[in-house]
Amino acid sequence: MKRVLMLHTGGTLGMSGRRPTPLRPDTYSHAMQEHVPELARLAHLDVHILHNLDSSNVTPAHWEGIATALWEARDAYNGFVVVHGTDTMAYTASACAFMLEGLQKPVVFTGSQRPLGEVRSDARANLVGALEMATQDIPEVSIFFNSRLLRAVRTVKSSVWANDAYESPNCPPLAEAGVDLMVASHVLRQPGPPRLTGGFEPDVACLEMHPGFNPGLLAAVVGAGAKGIVIRAFGSGNVPGLDRAVPPAMGHVVRLGVPVVVVTQAWRGSVNLRLYECGQQALDAGAVDGGDMTTAAALVKLMWGLRQAAGAQGVRELFARNLRGEVGGTAGPTPARQ
Repeated sequence: MKRVLMLHTGGTLGMSGRRPTPLRPDTYSHAMQEHVPELARLAHLDVHILHNLDSSNVTPAHWEGIATALWEARDAYNGFVVVHGTDTMAYTASACAFMLEGLQKPVVFTGSQRPLGEVRSDARANLVGALEMATQDIPEVSIFFNSRLLRAVRTVKSSVWANDAYESPNCPPLAEAGVDLMVASHVLRQPGPPRLTGGFEPDVACLEMHPGFNPGLLAAVVGAGAKGIVIRAFGSGNVPGLDRAVPPAMGHVVRLGVPVVVVTQAWRGSVNLRLYECGQQALDAGAVDGGDMTTAAALVKLMWGLRQAAGAQGVRELFARNLRGEVGGTAGPTPARQ
């Protein structure tokens, strides 16, 4: 059997408490293999508790710690499972995807909507499925939930109630576990030797457009220390113009050296800043077209890119490349410009 390392970082799966009392982090994961004995039939499994946090308290520093732990264990294991809270799992998994370049081994994030200790919990099935996926030849950072394996950088949390808590609106699942295990043809294999890339700039803001949005908020967040901004725009990337002119405010912060990335509030489809005048104005002001990236992937890529690239132009060039399958349907990475 293959060797798999399971990192426990916290989340509902290992929490204690019963509704309606608040759930809280616990040490239940110490007994994980006792409560799910079938895990031992799938792989030689080692469990390490990295930390035990509600995922609302996870920070970019924790992302770096998780990615570093996976990197340091890369030669000892065939695959990895990361148990994580559902609220920010897509952010952490995306961060690990950007940091772990060319790892060539599966890294599968999972969690649950109800604690493992509850009778009617989804934790058992998610743990078993995630571990099975970590033994397959699927060398991506992914999220396994409710029988589906999704590319981490394409995933959004879609429900706080259903067991089917995640969706990948613009990219089909990497694999599905039914009676048989079905692996898709668009699984990516990163080129080049593996390496652990740098960390994240935490001072990045995310602003959602709404009718009557105050454009002065862009300069305000830069004044508060933001080094980059993600804009969740309407439709294909439109922002308010006319008397609530957002594009000039964008241009102002771009000239200050602060990159502005535009994604869409819509789940499906892509930003196209050339389609409407309100989008073209944002493009002319220097905004970066985020394509069909999720908000989580765009935010994490911006935080990561600010540490990798030289200046706003370097970030713009980084966003023009598809690095981990984060943009463009099922497409793979695009090379750097020569």
